[in-house]
Amino acid sequence: MPAPYLVAENVSVAYGPVRVLDRVSLDVARGELVALLGSSGCGKTTLLRAIAGFVRPTDGRIAVDGRDITHTPPEARGTAMMFQSYALWPHMDVAANIGYGLRMRGAARDEIARRVDEMLKLLKLEGYGGRAISALSGGQKQRVALGRALAVDPSVLLLDEPMSNLDYRVRLELRHELRALQKRVGITAIYVTHDREEALTLADRIAVIDAGRIAQLGTPDEVFHRPSSPFVAGFMGADNAVDVVRAGERWTRPPPGAAGAPVRAHFRADRARVVGAGETPAGGLVLDGVVSQRVYLGTEYRYRVRSDGADFWIEDGARRDEGTSLRVHVPDDALLVFPIAA
Repeated sequence: MPAPYLVAENVSVAYGPVRVLDRVSLDVARGELVALLGSSGCGKTTLLRAIAGFVRPTDGRIAVDGRDITHTPPEARGTAMMFQSYALWPHMDVAANIGYGLRMRGAARDEIARRVDEMLKLLKLEGYGGRAISALSGGQKQRVALGRALAVDPSVLLLDEPMSNLDYRVRLELRHELRALQKRVGITAIYVTHDREEALTLADRIAVIDAGRIAQLGTPDEVFHRPSSPFVAGFMGADNAVDVVRAGERWTRPPPGAAGAPVRAHFRADRARVVGAGETPAGGLVLDGVVSQRVYLGTEYRYRVRSDGADFWIEDGARRDEGTSLRVHVPDDALLVFPIAA
């Protein structure tokens, strides 16, 4: 098995007494795209900036292609970073922005022109070289920022939520473009996002980060279908959580004074289905409850259901009024069961 191309080993970052990253270790293969997924403040951007050299680790080491870059200044690391704001120069045209990094590295004029032309073709921006940045759409600005990062042929491309400022339709389009481009060019990339769908779409592997640590690292399929903890399950969309006990072939809500310790079952709203009032499907979990809230999603409805003091969400195509009683079945293969934390 080949050695990892990028290695972060026991990396910690602290600001005074506050530890933002806590002994984080991450290996990335050459040509792999790893998404750092987590909520605001979890440490994912700090890890990205530590790899870029903008943040100095208090402990640990970072290496690229066998070279220790832990204390190397950003400009000497061979990495390139694409910022959330794009950080394009408004007084420069598209070509000048794309070639900016090469000029800073002292590249010859002919080499810069050739590389800029390559980037314009690669990013489908032919004819835009002389265009002002202010005349571009959000998606075009994103391509220019990406072209500037790729033009210097970085060892690792670092992307800090580069699509968060785009509208939903443009984001969908550019996700697929970026993924295809990354595979075609073969660039090694780290992609920071708080968007679960974005991480699932783009990444070869996902590192879910919680409170400065990697809660789980795996392929999108592994992290989505086999979360390692209640936190990961909830972050990946299985945010319904009810306490249950095993009763024969089925799970049930624990009655008062029931023998046996309950566990916590997580499930996704789209895996639950409404069944008839007298129906008792084999296996899984059956919950009787009352609709307390209805949200229209366009193709179906999302319902908040209250059952024995627990609230959970389901999705269903039929329109039901608030206050309606219903029975919900969640199959065994949709239940993610974890011990209840003390």
